[in-house]
Amino acid sequence: MSKISTKPPSGMRDFLPADLVRRRAVIDVVVKAYEAHGFTPLETPAIENLSTLTGKYGEEGDQLMYRLLHRRDALRRPLEAAHAEGRPAREGELADQGLRYDLTVPLARVVAQYGQLPRFFKRYQIQPVWRADRPGRGRFREFYQCDVDIIGTESLVAEAEVCSAVASALVELGFEAFTVLINHRELLRAMIRAAGIDEALEGTALVAVDKLDKVGKQGVLTELEQRGIEAGSGAKLLDMITPPPGSGAVYNATLLSSLRERVDERGKAAIDELGTLMGLCAYNPAGDHLEFAPSLARGLGYYTGPIFEIRVPDFPSSVGGGGRYDNLVGMFGKQAIPAVGFSLGLERLIVVKDERGDFDELAIGPDLMLCWMDVDGGRVLELATKLRLAGLNVEVYPEKTKKLKKQLAYADAEGVKARFVGICGKQEIEDETLTVKHLASGEQVTLPVDAITPERLAAFVDQAVDQAGGGKPSGSTDEG
Repeated sequence: MSKISTKPPSGMRDFLPADLVRRRAVIDVVVKAYEAHGFTPLETPAIENLSTLTGKYGEEGDQLMYRLLHRRDALRRPLEAAHAEGRPAREGELADQGLRYDLTVPLARVVAQYGQLPRFFKRYQIQPVWRADRPGRGRFREFYQCDVDIIGTESLVAEAEVCSAVASALVELGFEAFTVLINHRELLRAMIRAAGIDEALEGTALVAVDKLDKVGKQGVLTELEQRGIEAGSGAKLLDMITPPPGSGAVYNATLLSSLRERVDERGKAAIDELGTLMGLCAYNPAGDHLEFAPSLARGLGYYTGPIFEIRVPDFPSSVGGGGRYDNLVGMFGKQAIPAVGFSLGLERLIVVKDERGDFDELAIGPDLMLCWMDVDGGRVLELATKLRLAGLNVEVYPEKTKKLKKQLAYADAEGVKARFVGICGKQEIEDETLTVKHLASGEQVTLPVDAITPERLAAFVDQAVDQAGGGKPSGSTDEG
């Protein structure tokens, strides 16, 4: 029998305790920023009907979607029928469900399903999605998205609010030099028309333009030609979407003004919307980070208006994106409902923060581990309960042993890393005291159990640091 691999599937990961502490630290910051902007939480199933998912993301999205095969007889029957007819089974015969590809399409389904939602539905959603993509740095087949969306209004205030929520989260996470790239799908379409490209090839052109960062100008030109677009038209489009580099409000205004002279009325209206949005964002944390990017396309097929993407230094691709999608809810058989959203990619944020050393000081283990000798285990558990009720995270060494050194080594081991140990023997139990040792400094103190609180331990750490810096000599002290 061959050995069973213990590795997770390619592009999937296990999250060990240290990983989860980091992830939760980031998620907590994002949730706080989103809730500060009035967004409320939502969760949807990991599995959706294929009728919900397909046809919403464009050609590439449908190719990367995970489909779930029918079960038992529901799978056997179409396979047997296809075999009897001498043909391959058709995709629709084998699967009718799939893993969600993003969080936006499930949100649109929810809005179409539940009529009792608020008129202006502001939701955030932080859950995993799945794509059969090629794994790479910060790119996985299972990954978390942190979405904020506003449903029910065409007002550009909604765009400004989702930009503000995401920018606030990034600032709180320690990102200062991030850039929010913005463009408008209608402006892109206007530039495609201005280049002389047939509107029937608009979607094809957008797919090619979206690959500019990956394949460069020549790669886009080649793909445009391969997709039936004349070289001259392709070159004219590239000239409009790849201006000289620059940044800042003056650059944005100058670039928009130059494009206004080259596009039709629909394009001019889109430029006006972008100008209004930039003006609104001047009053929120996103304002100083906005940069107009005429080549920004966003590959998903459901965008209809302003689109966004976030870049940070030291990472080659975006760490978030979004835009307006006014027609998506209407695809579920209901009336068209305007909507806009923004999504942060949790995995990429964590990669960048980890490489910068932002997690080095993050506490992973318990506040205190109880090490015990020559006492009844029940008394130790009783003591642990008291300390937990006082607000401490407490772990109890699980085995009775006389070897204190062994317990101390475990408390300081990787994967545990308690900040303090509480040394508990017969005398401490009788006196209702505990000898507390700060593992990083080696300082220890004996305290009444009732006096051991998070605040008291924090003060003890400050005292230990002061002593290590040249005050009193290191050693044991007693305090009443």
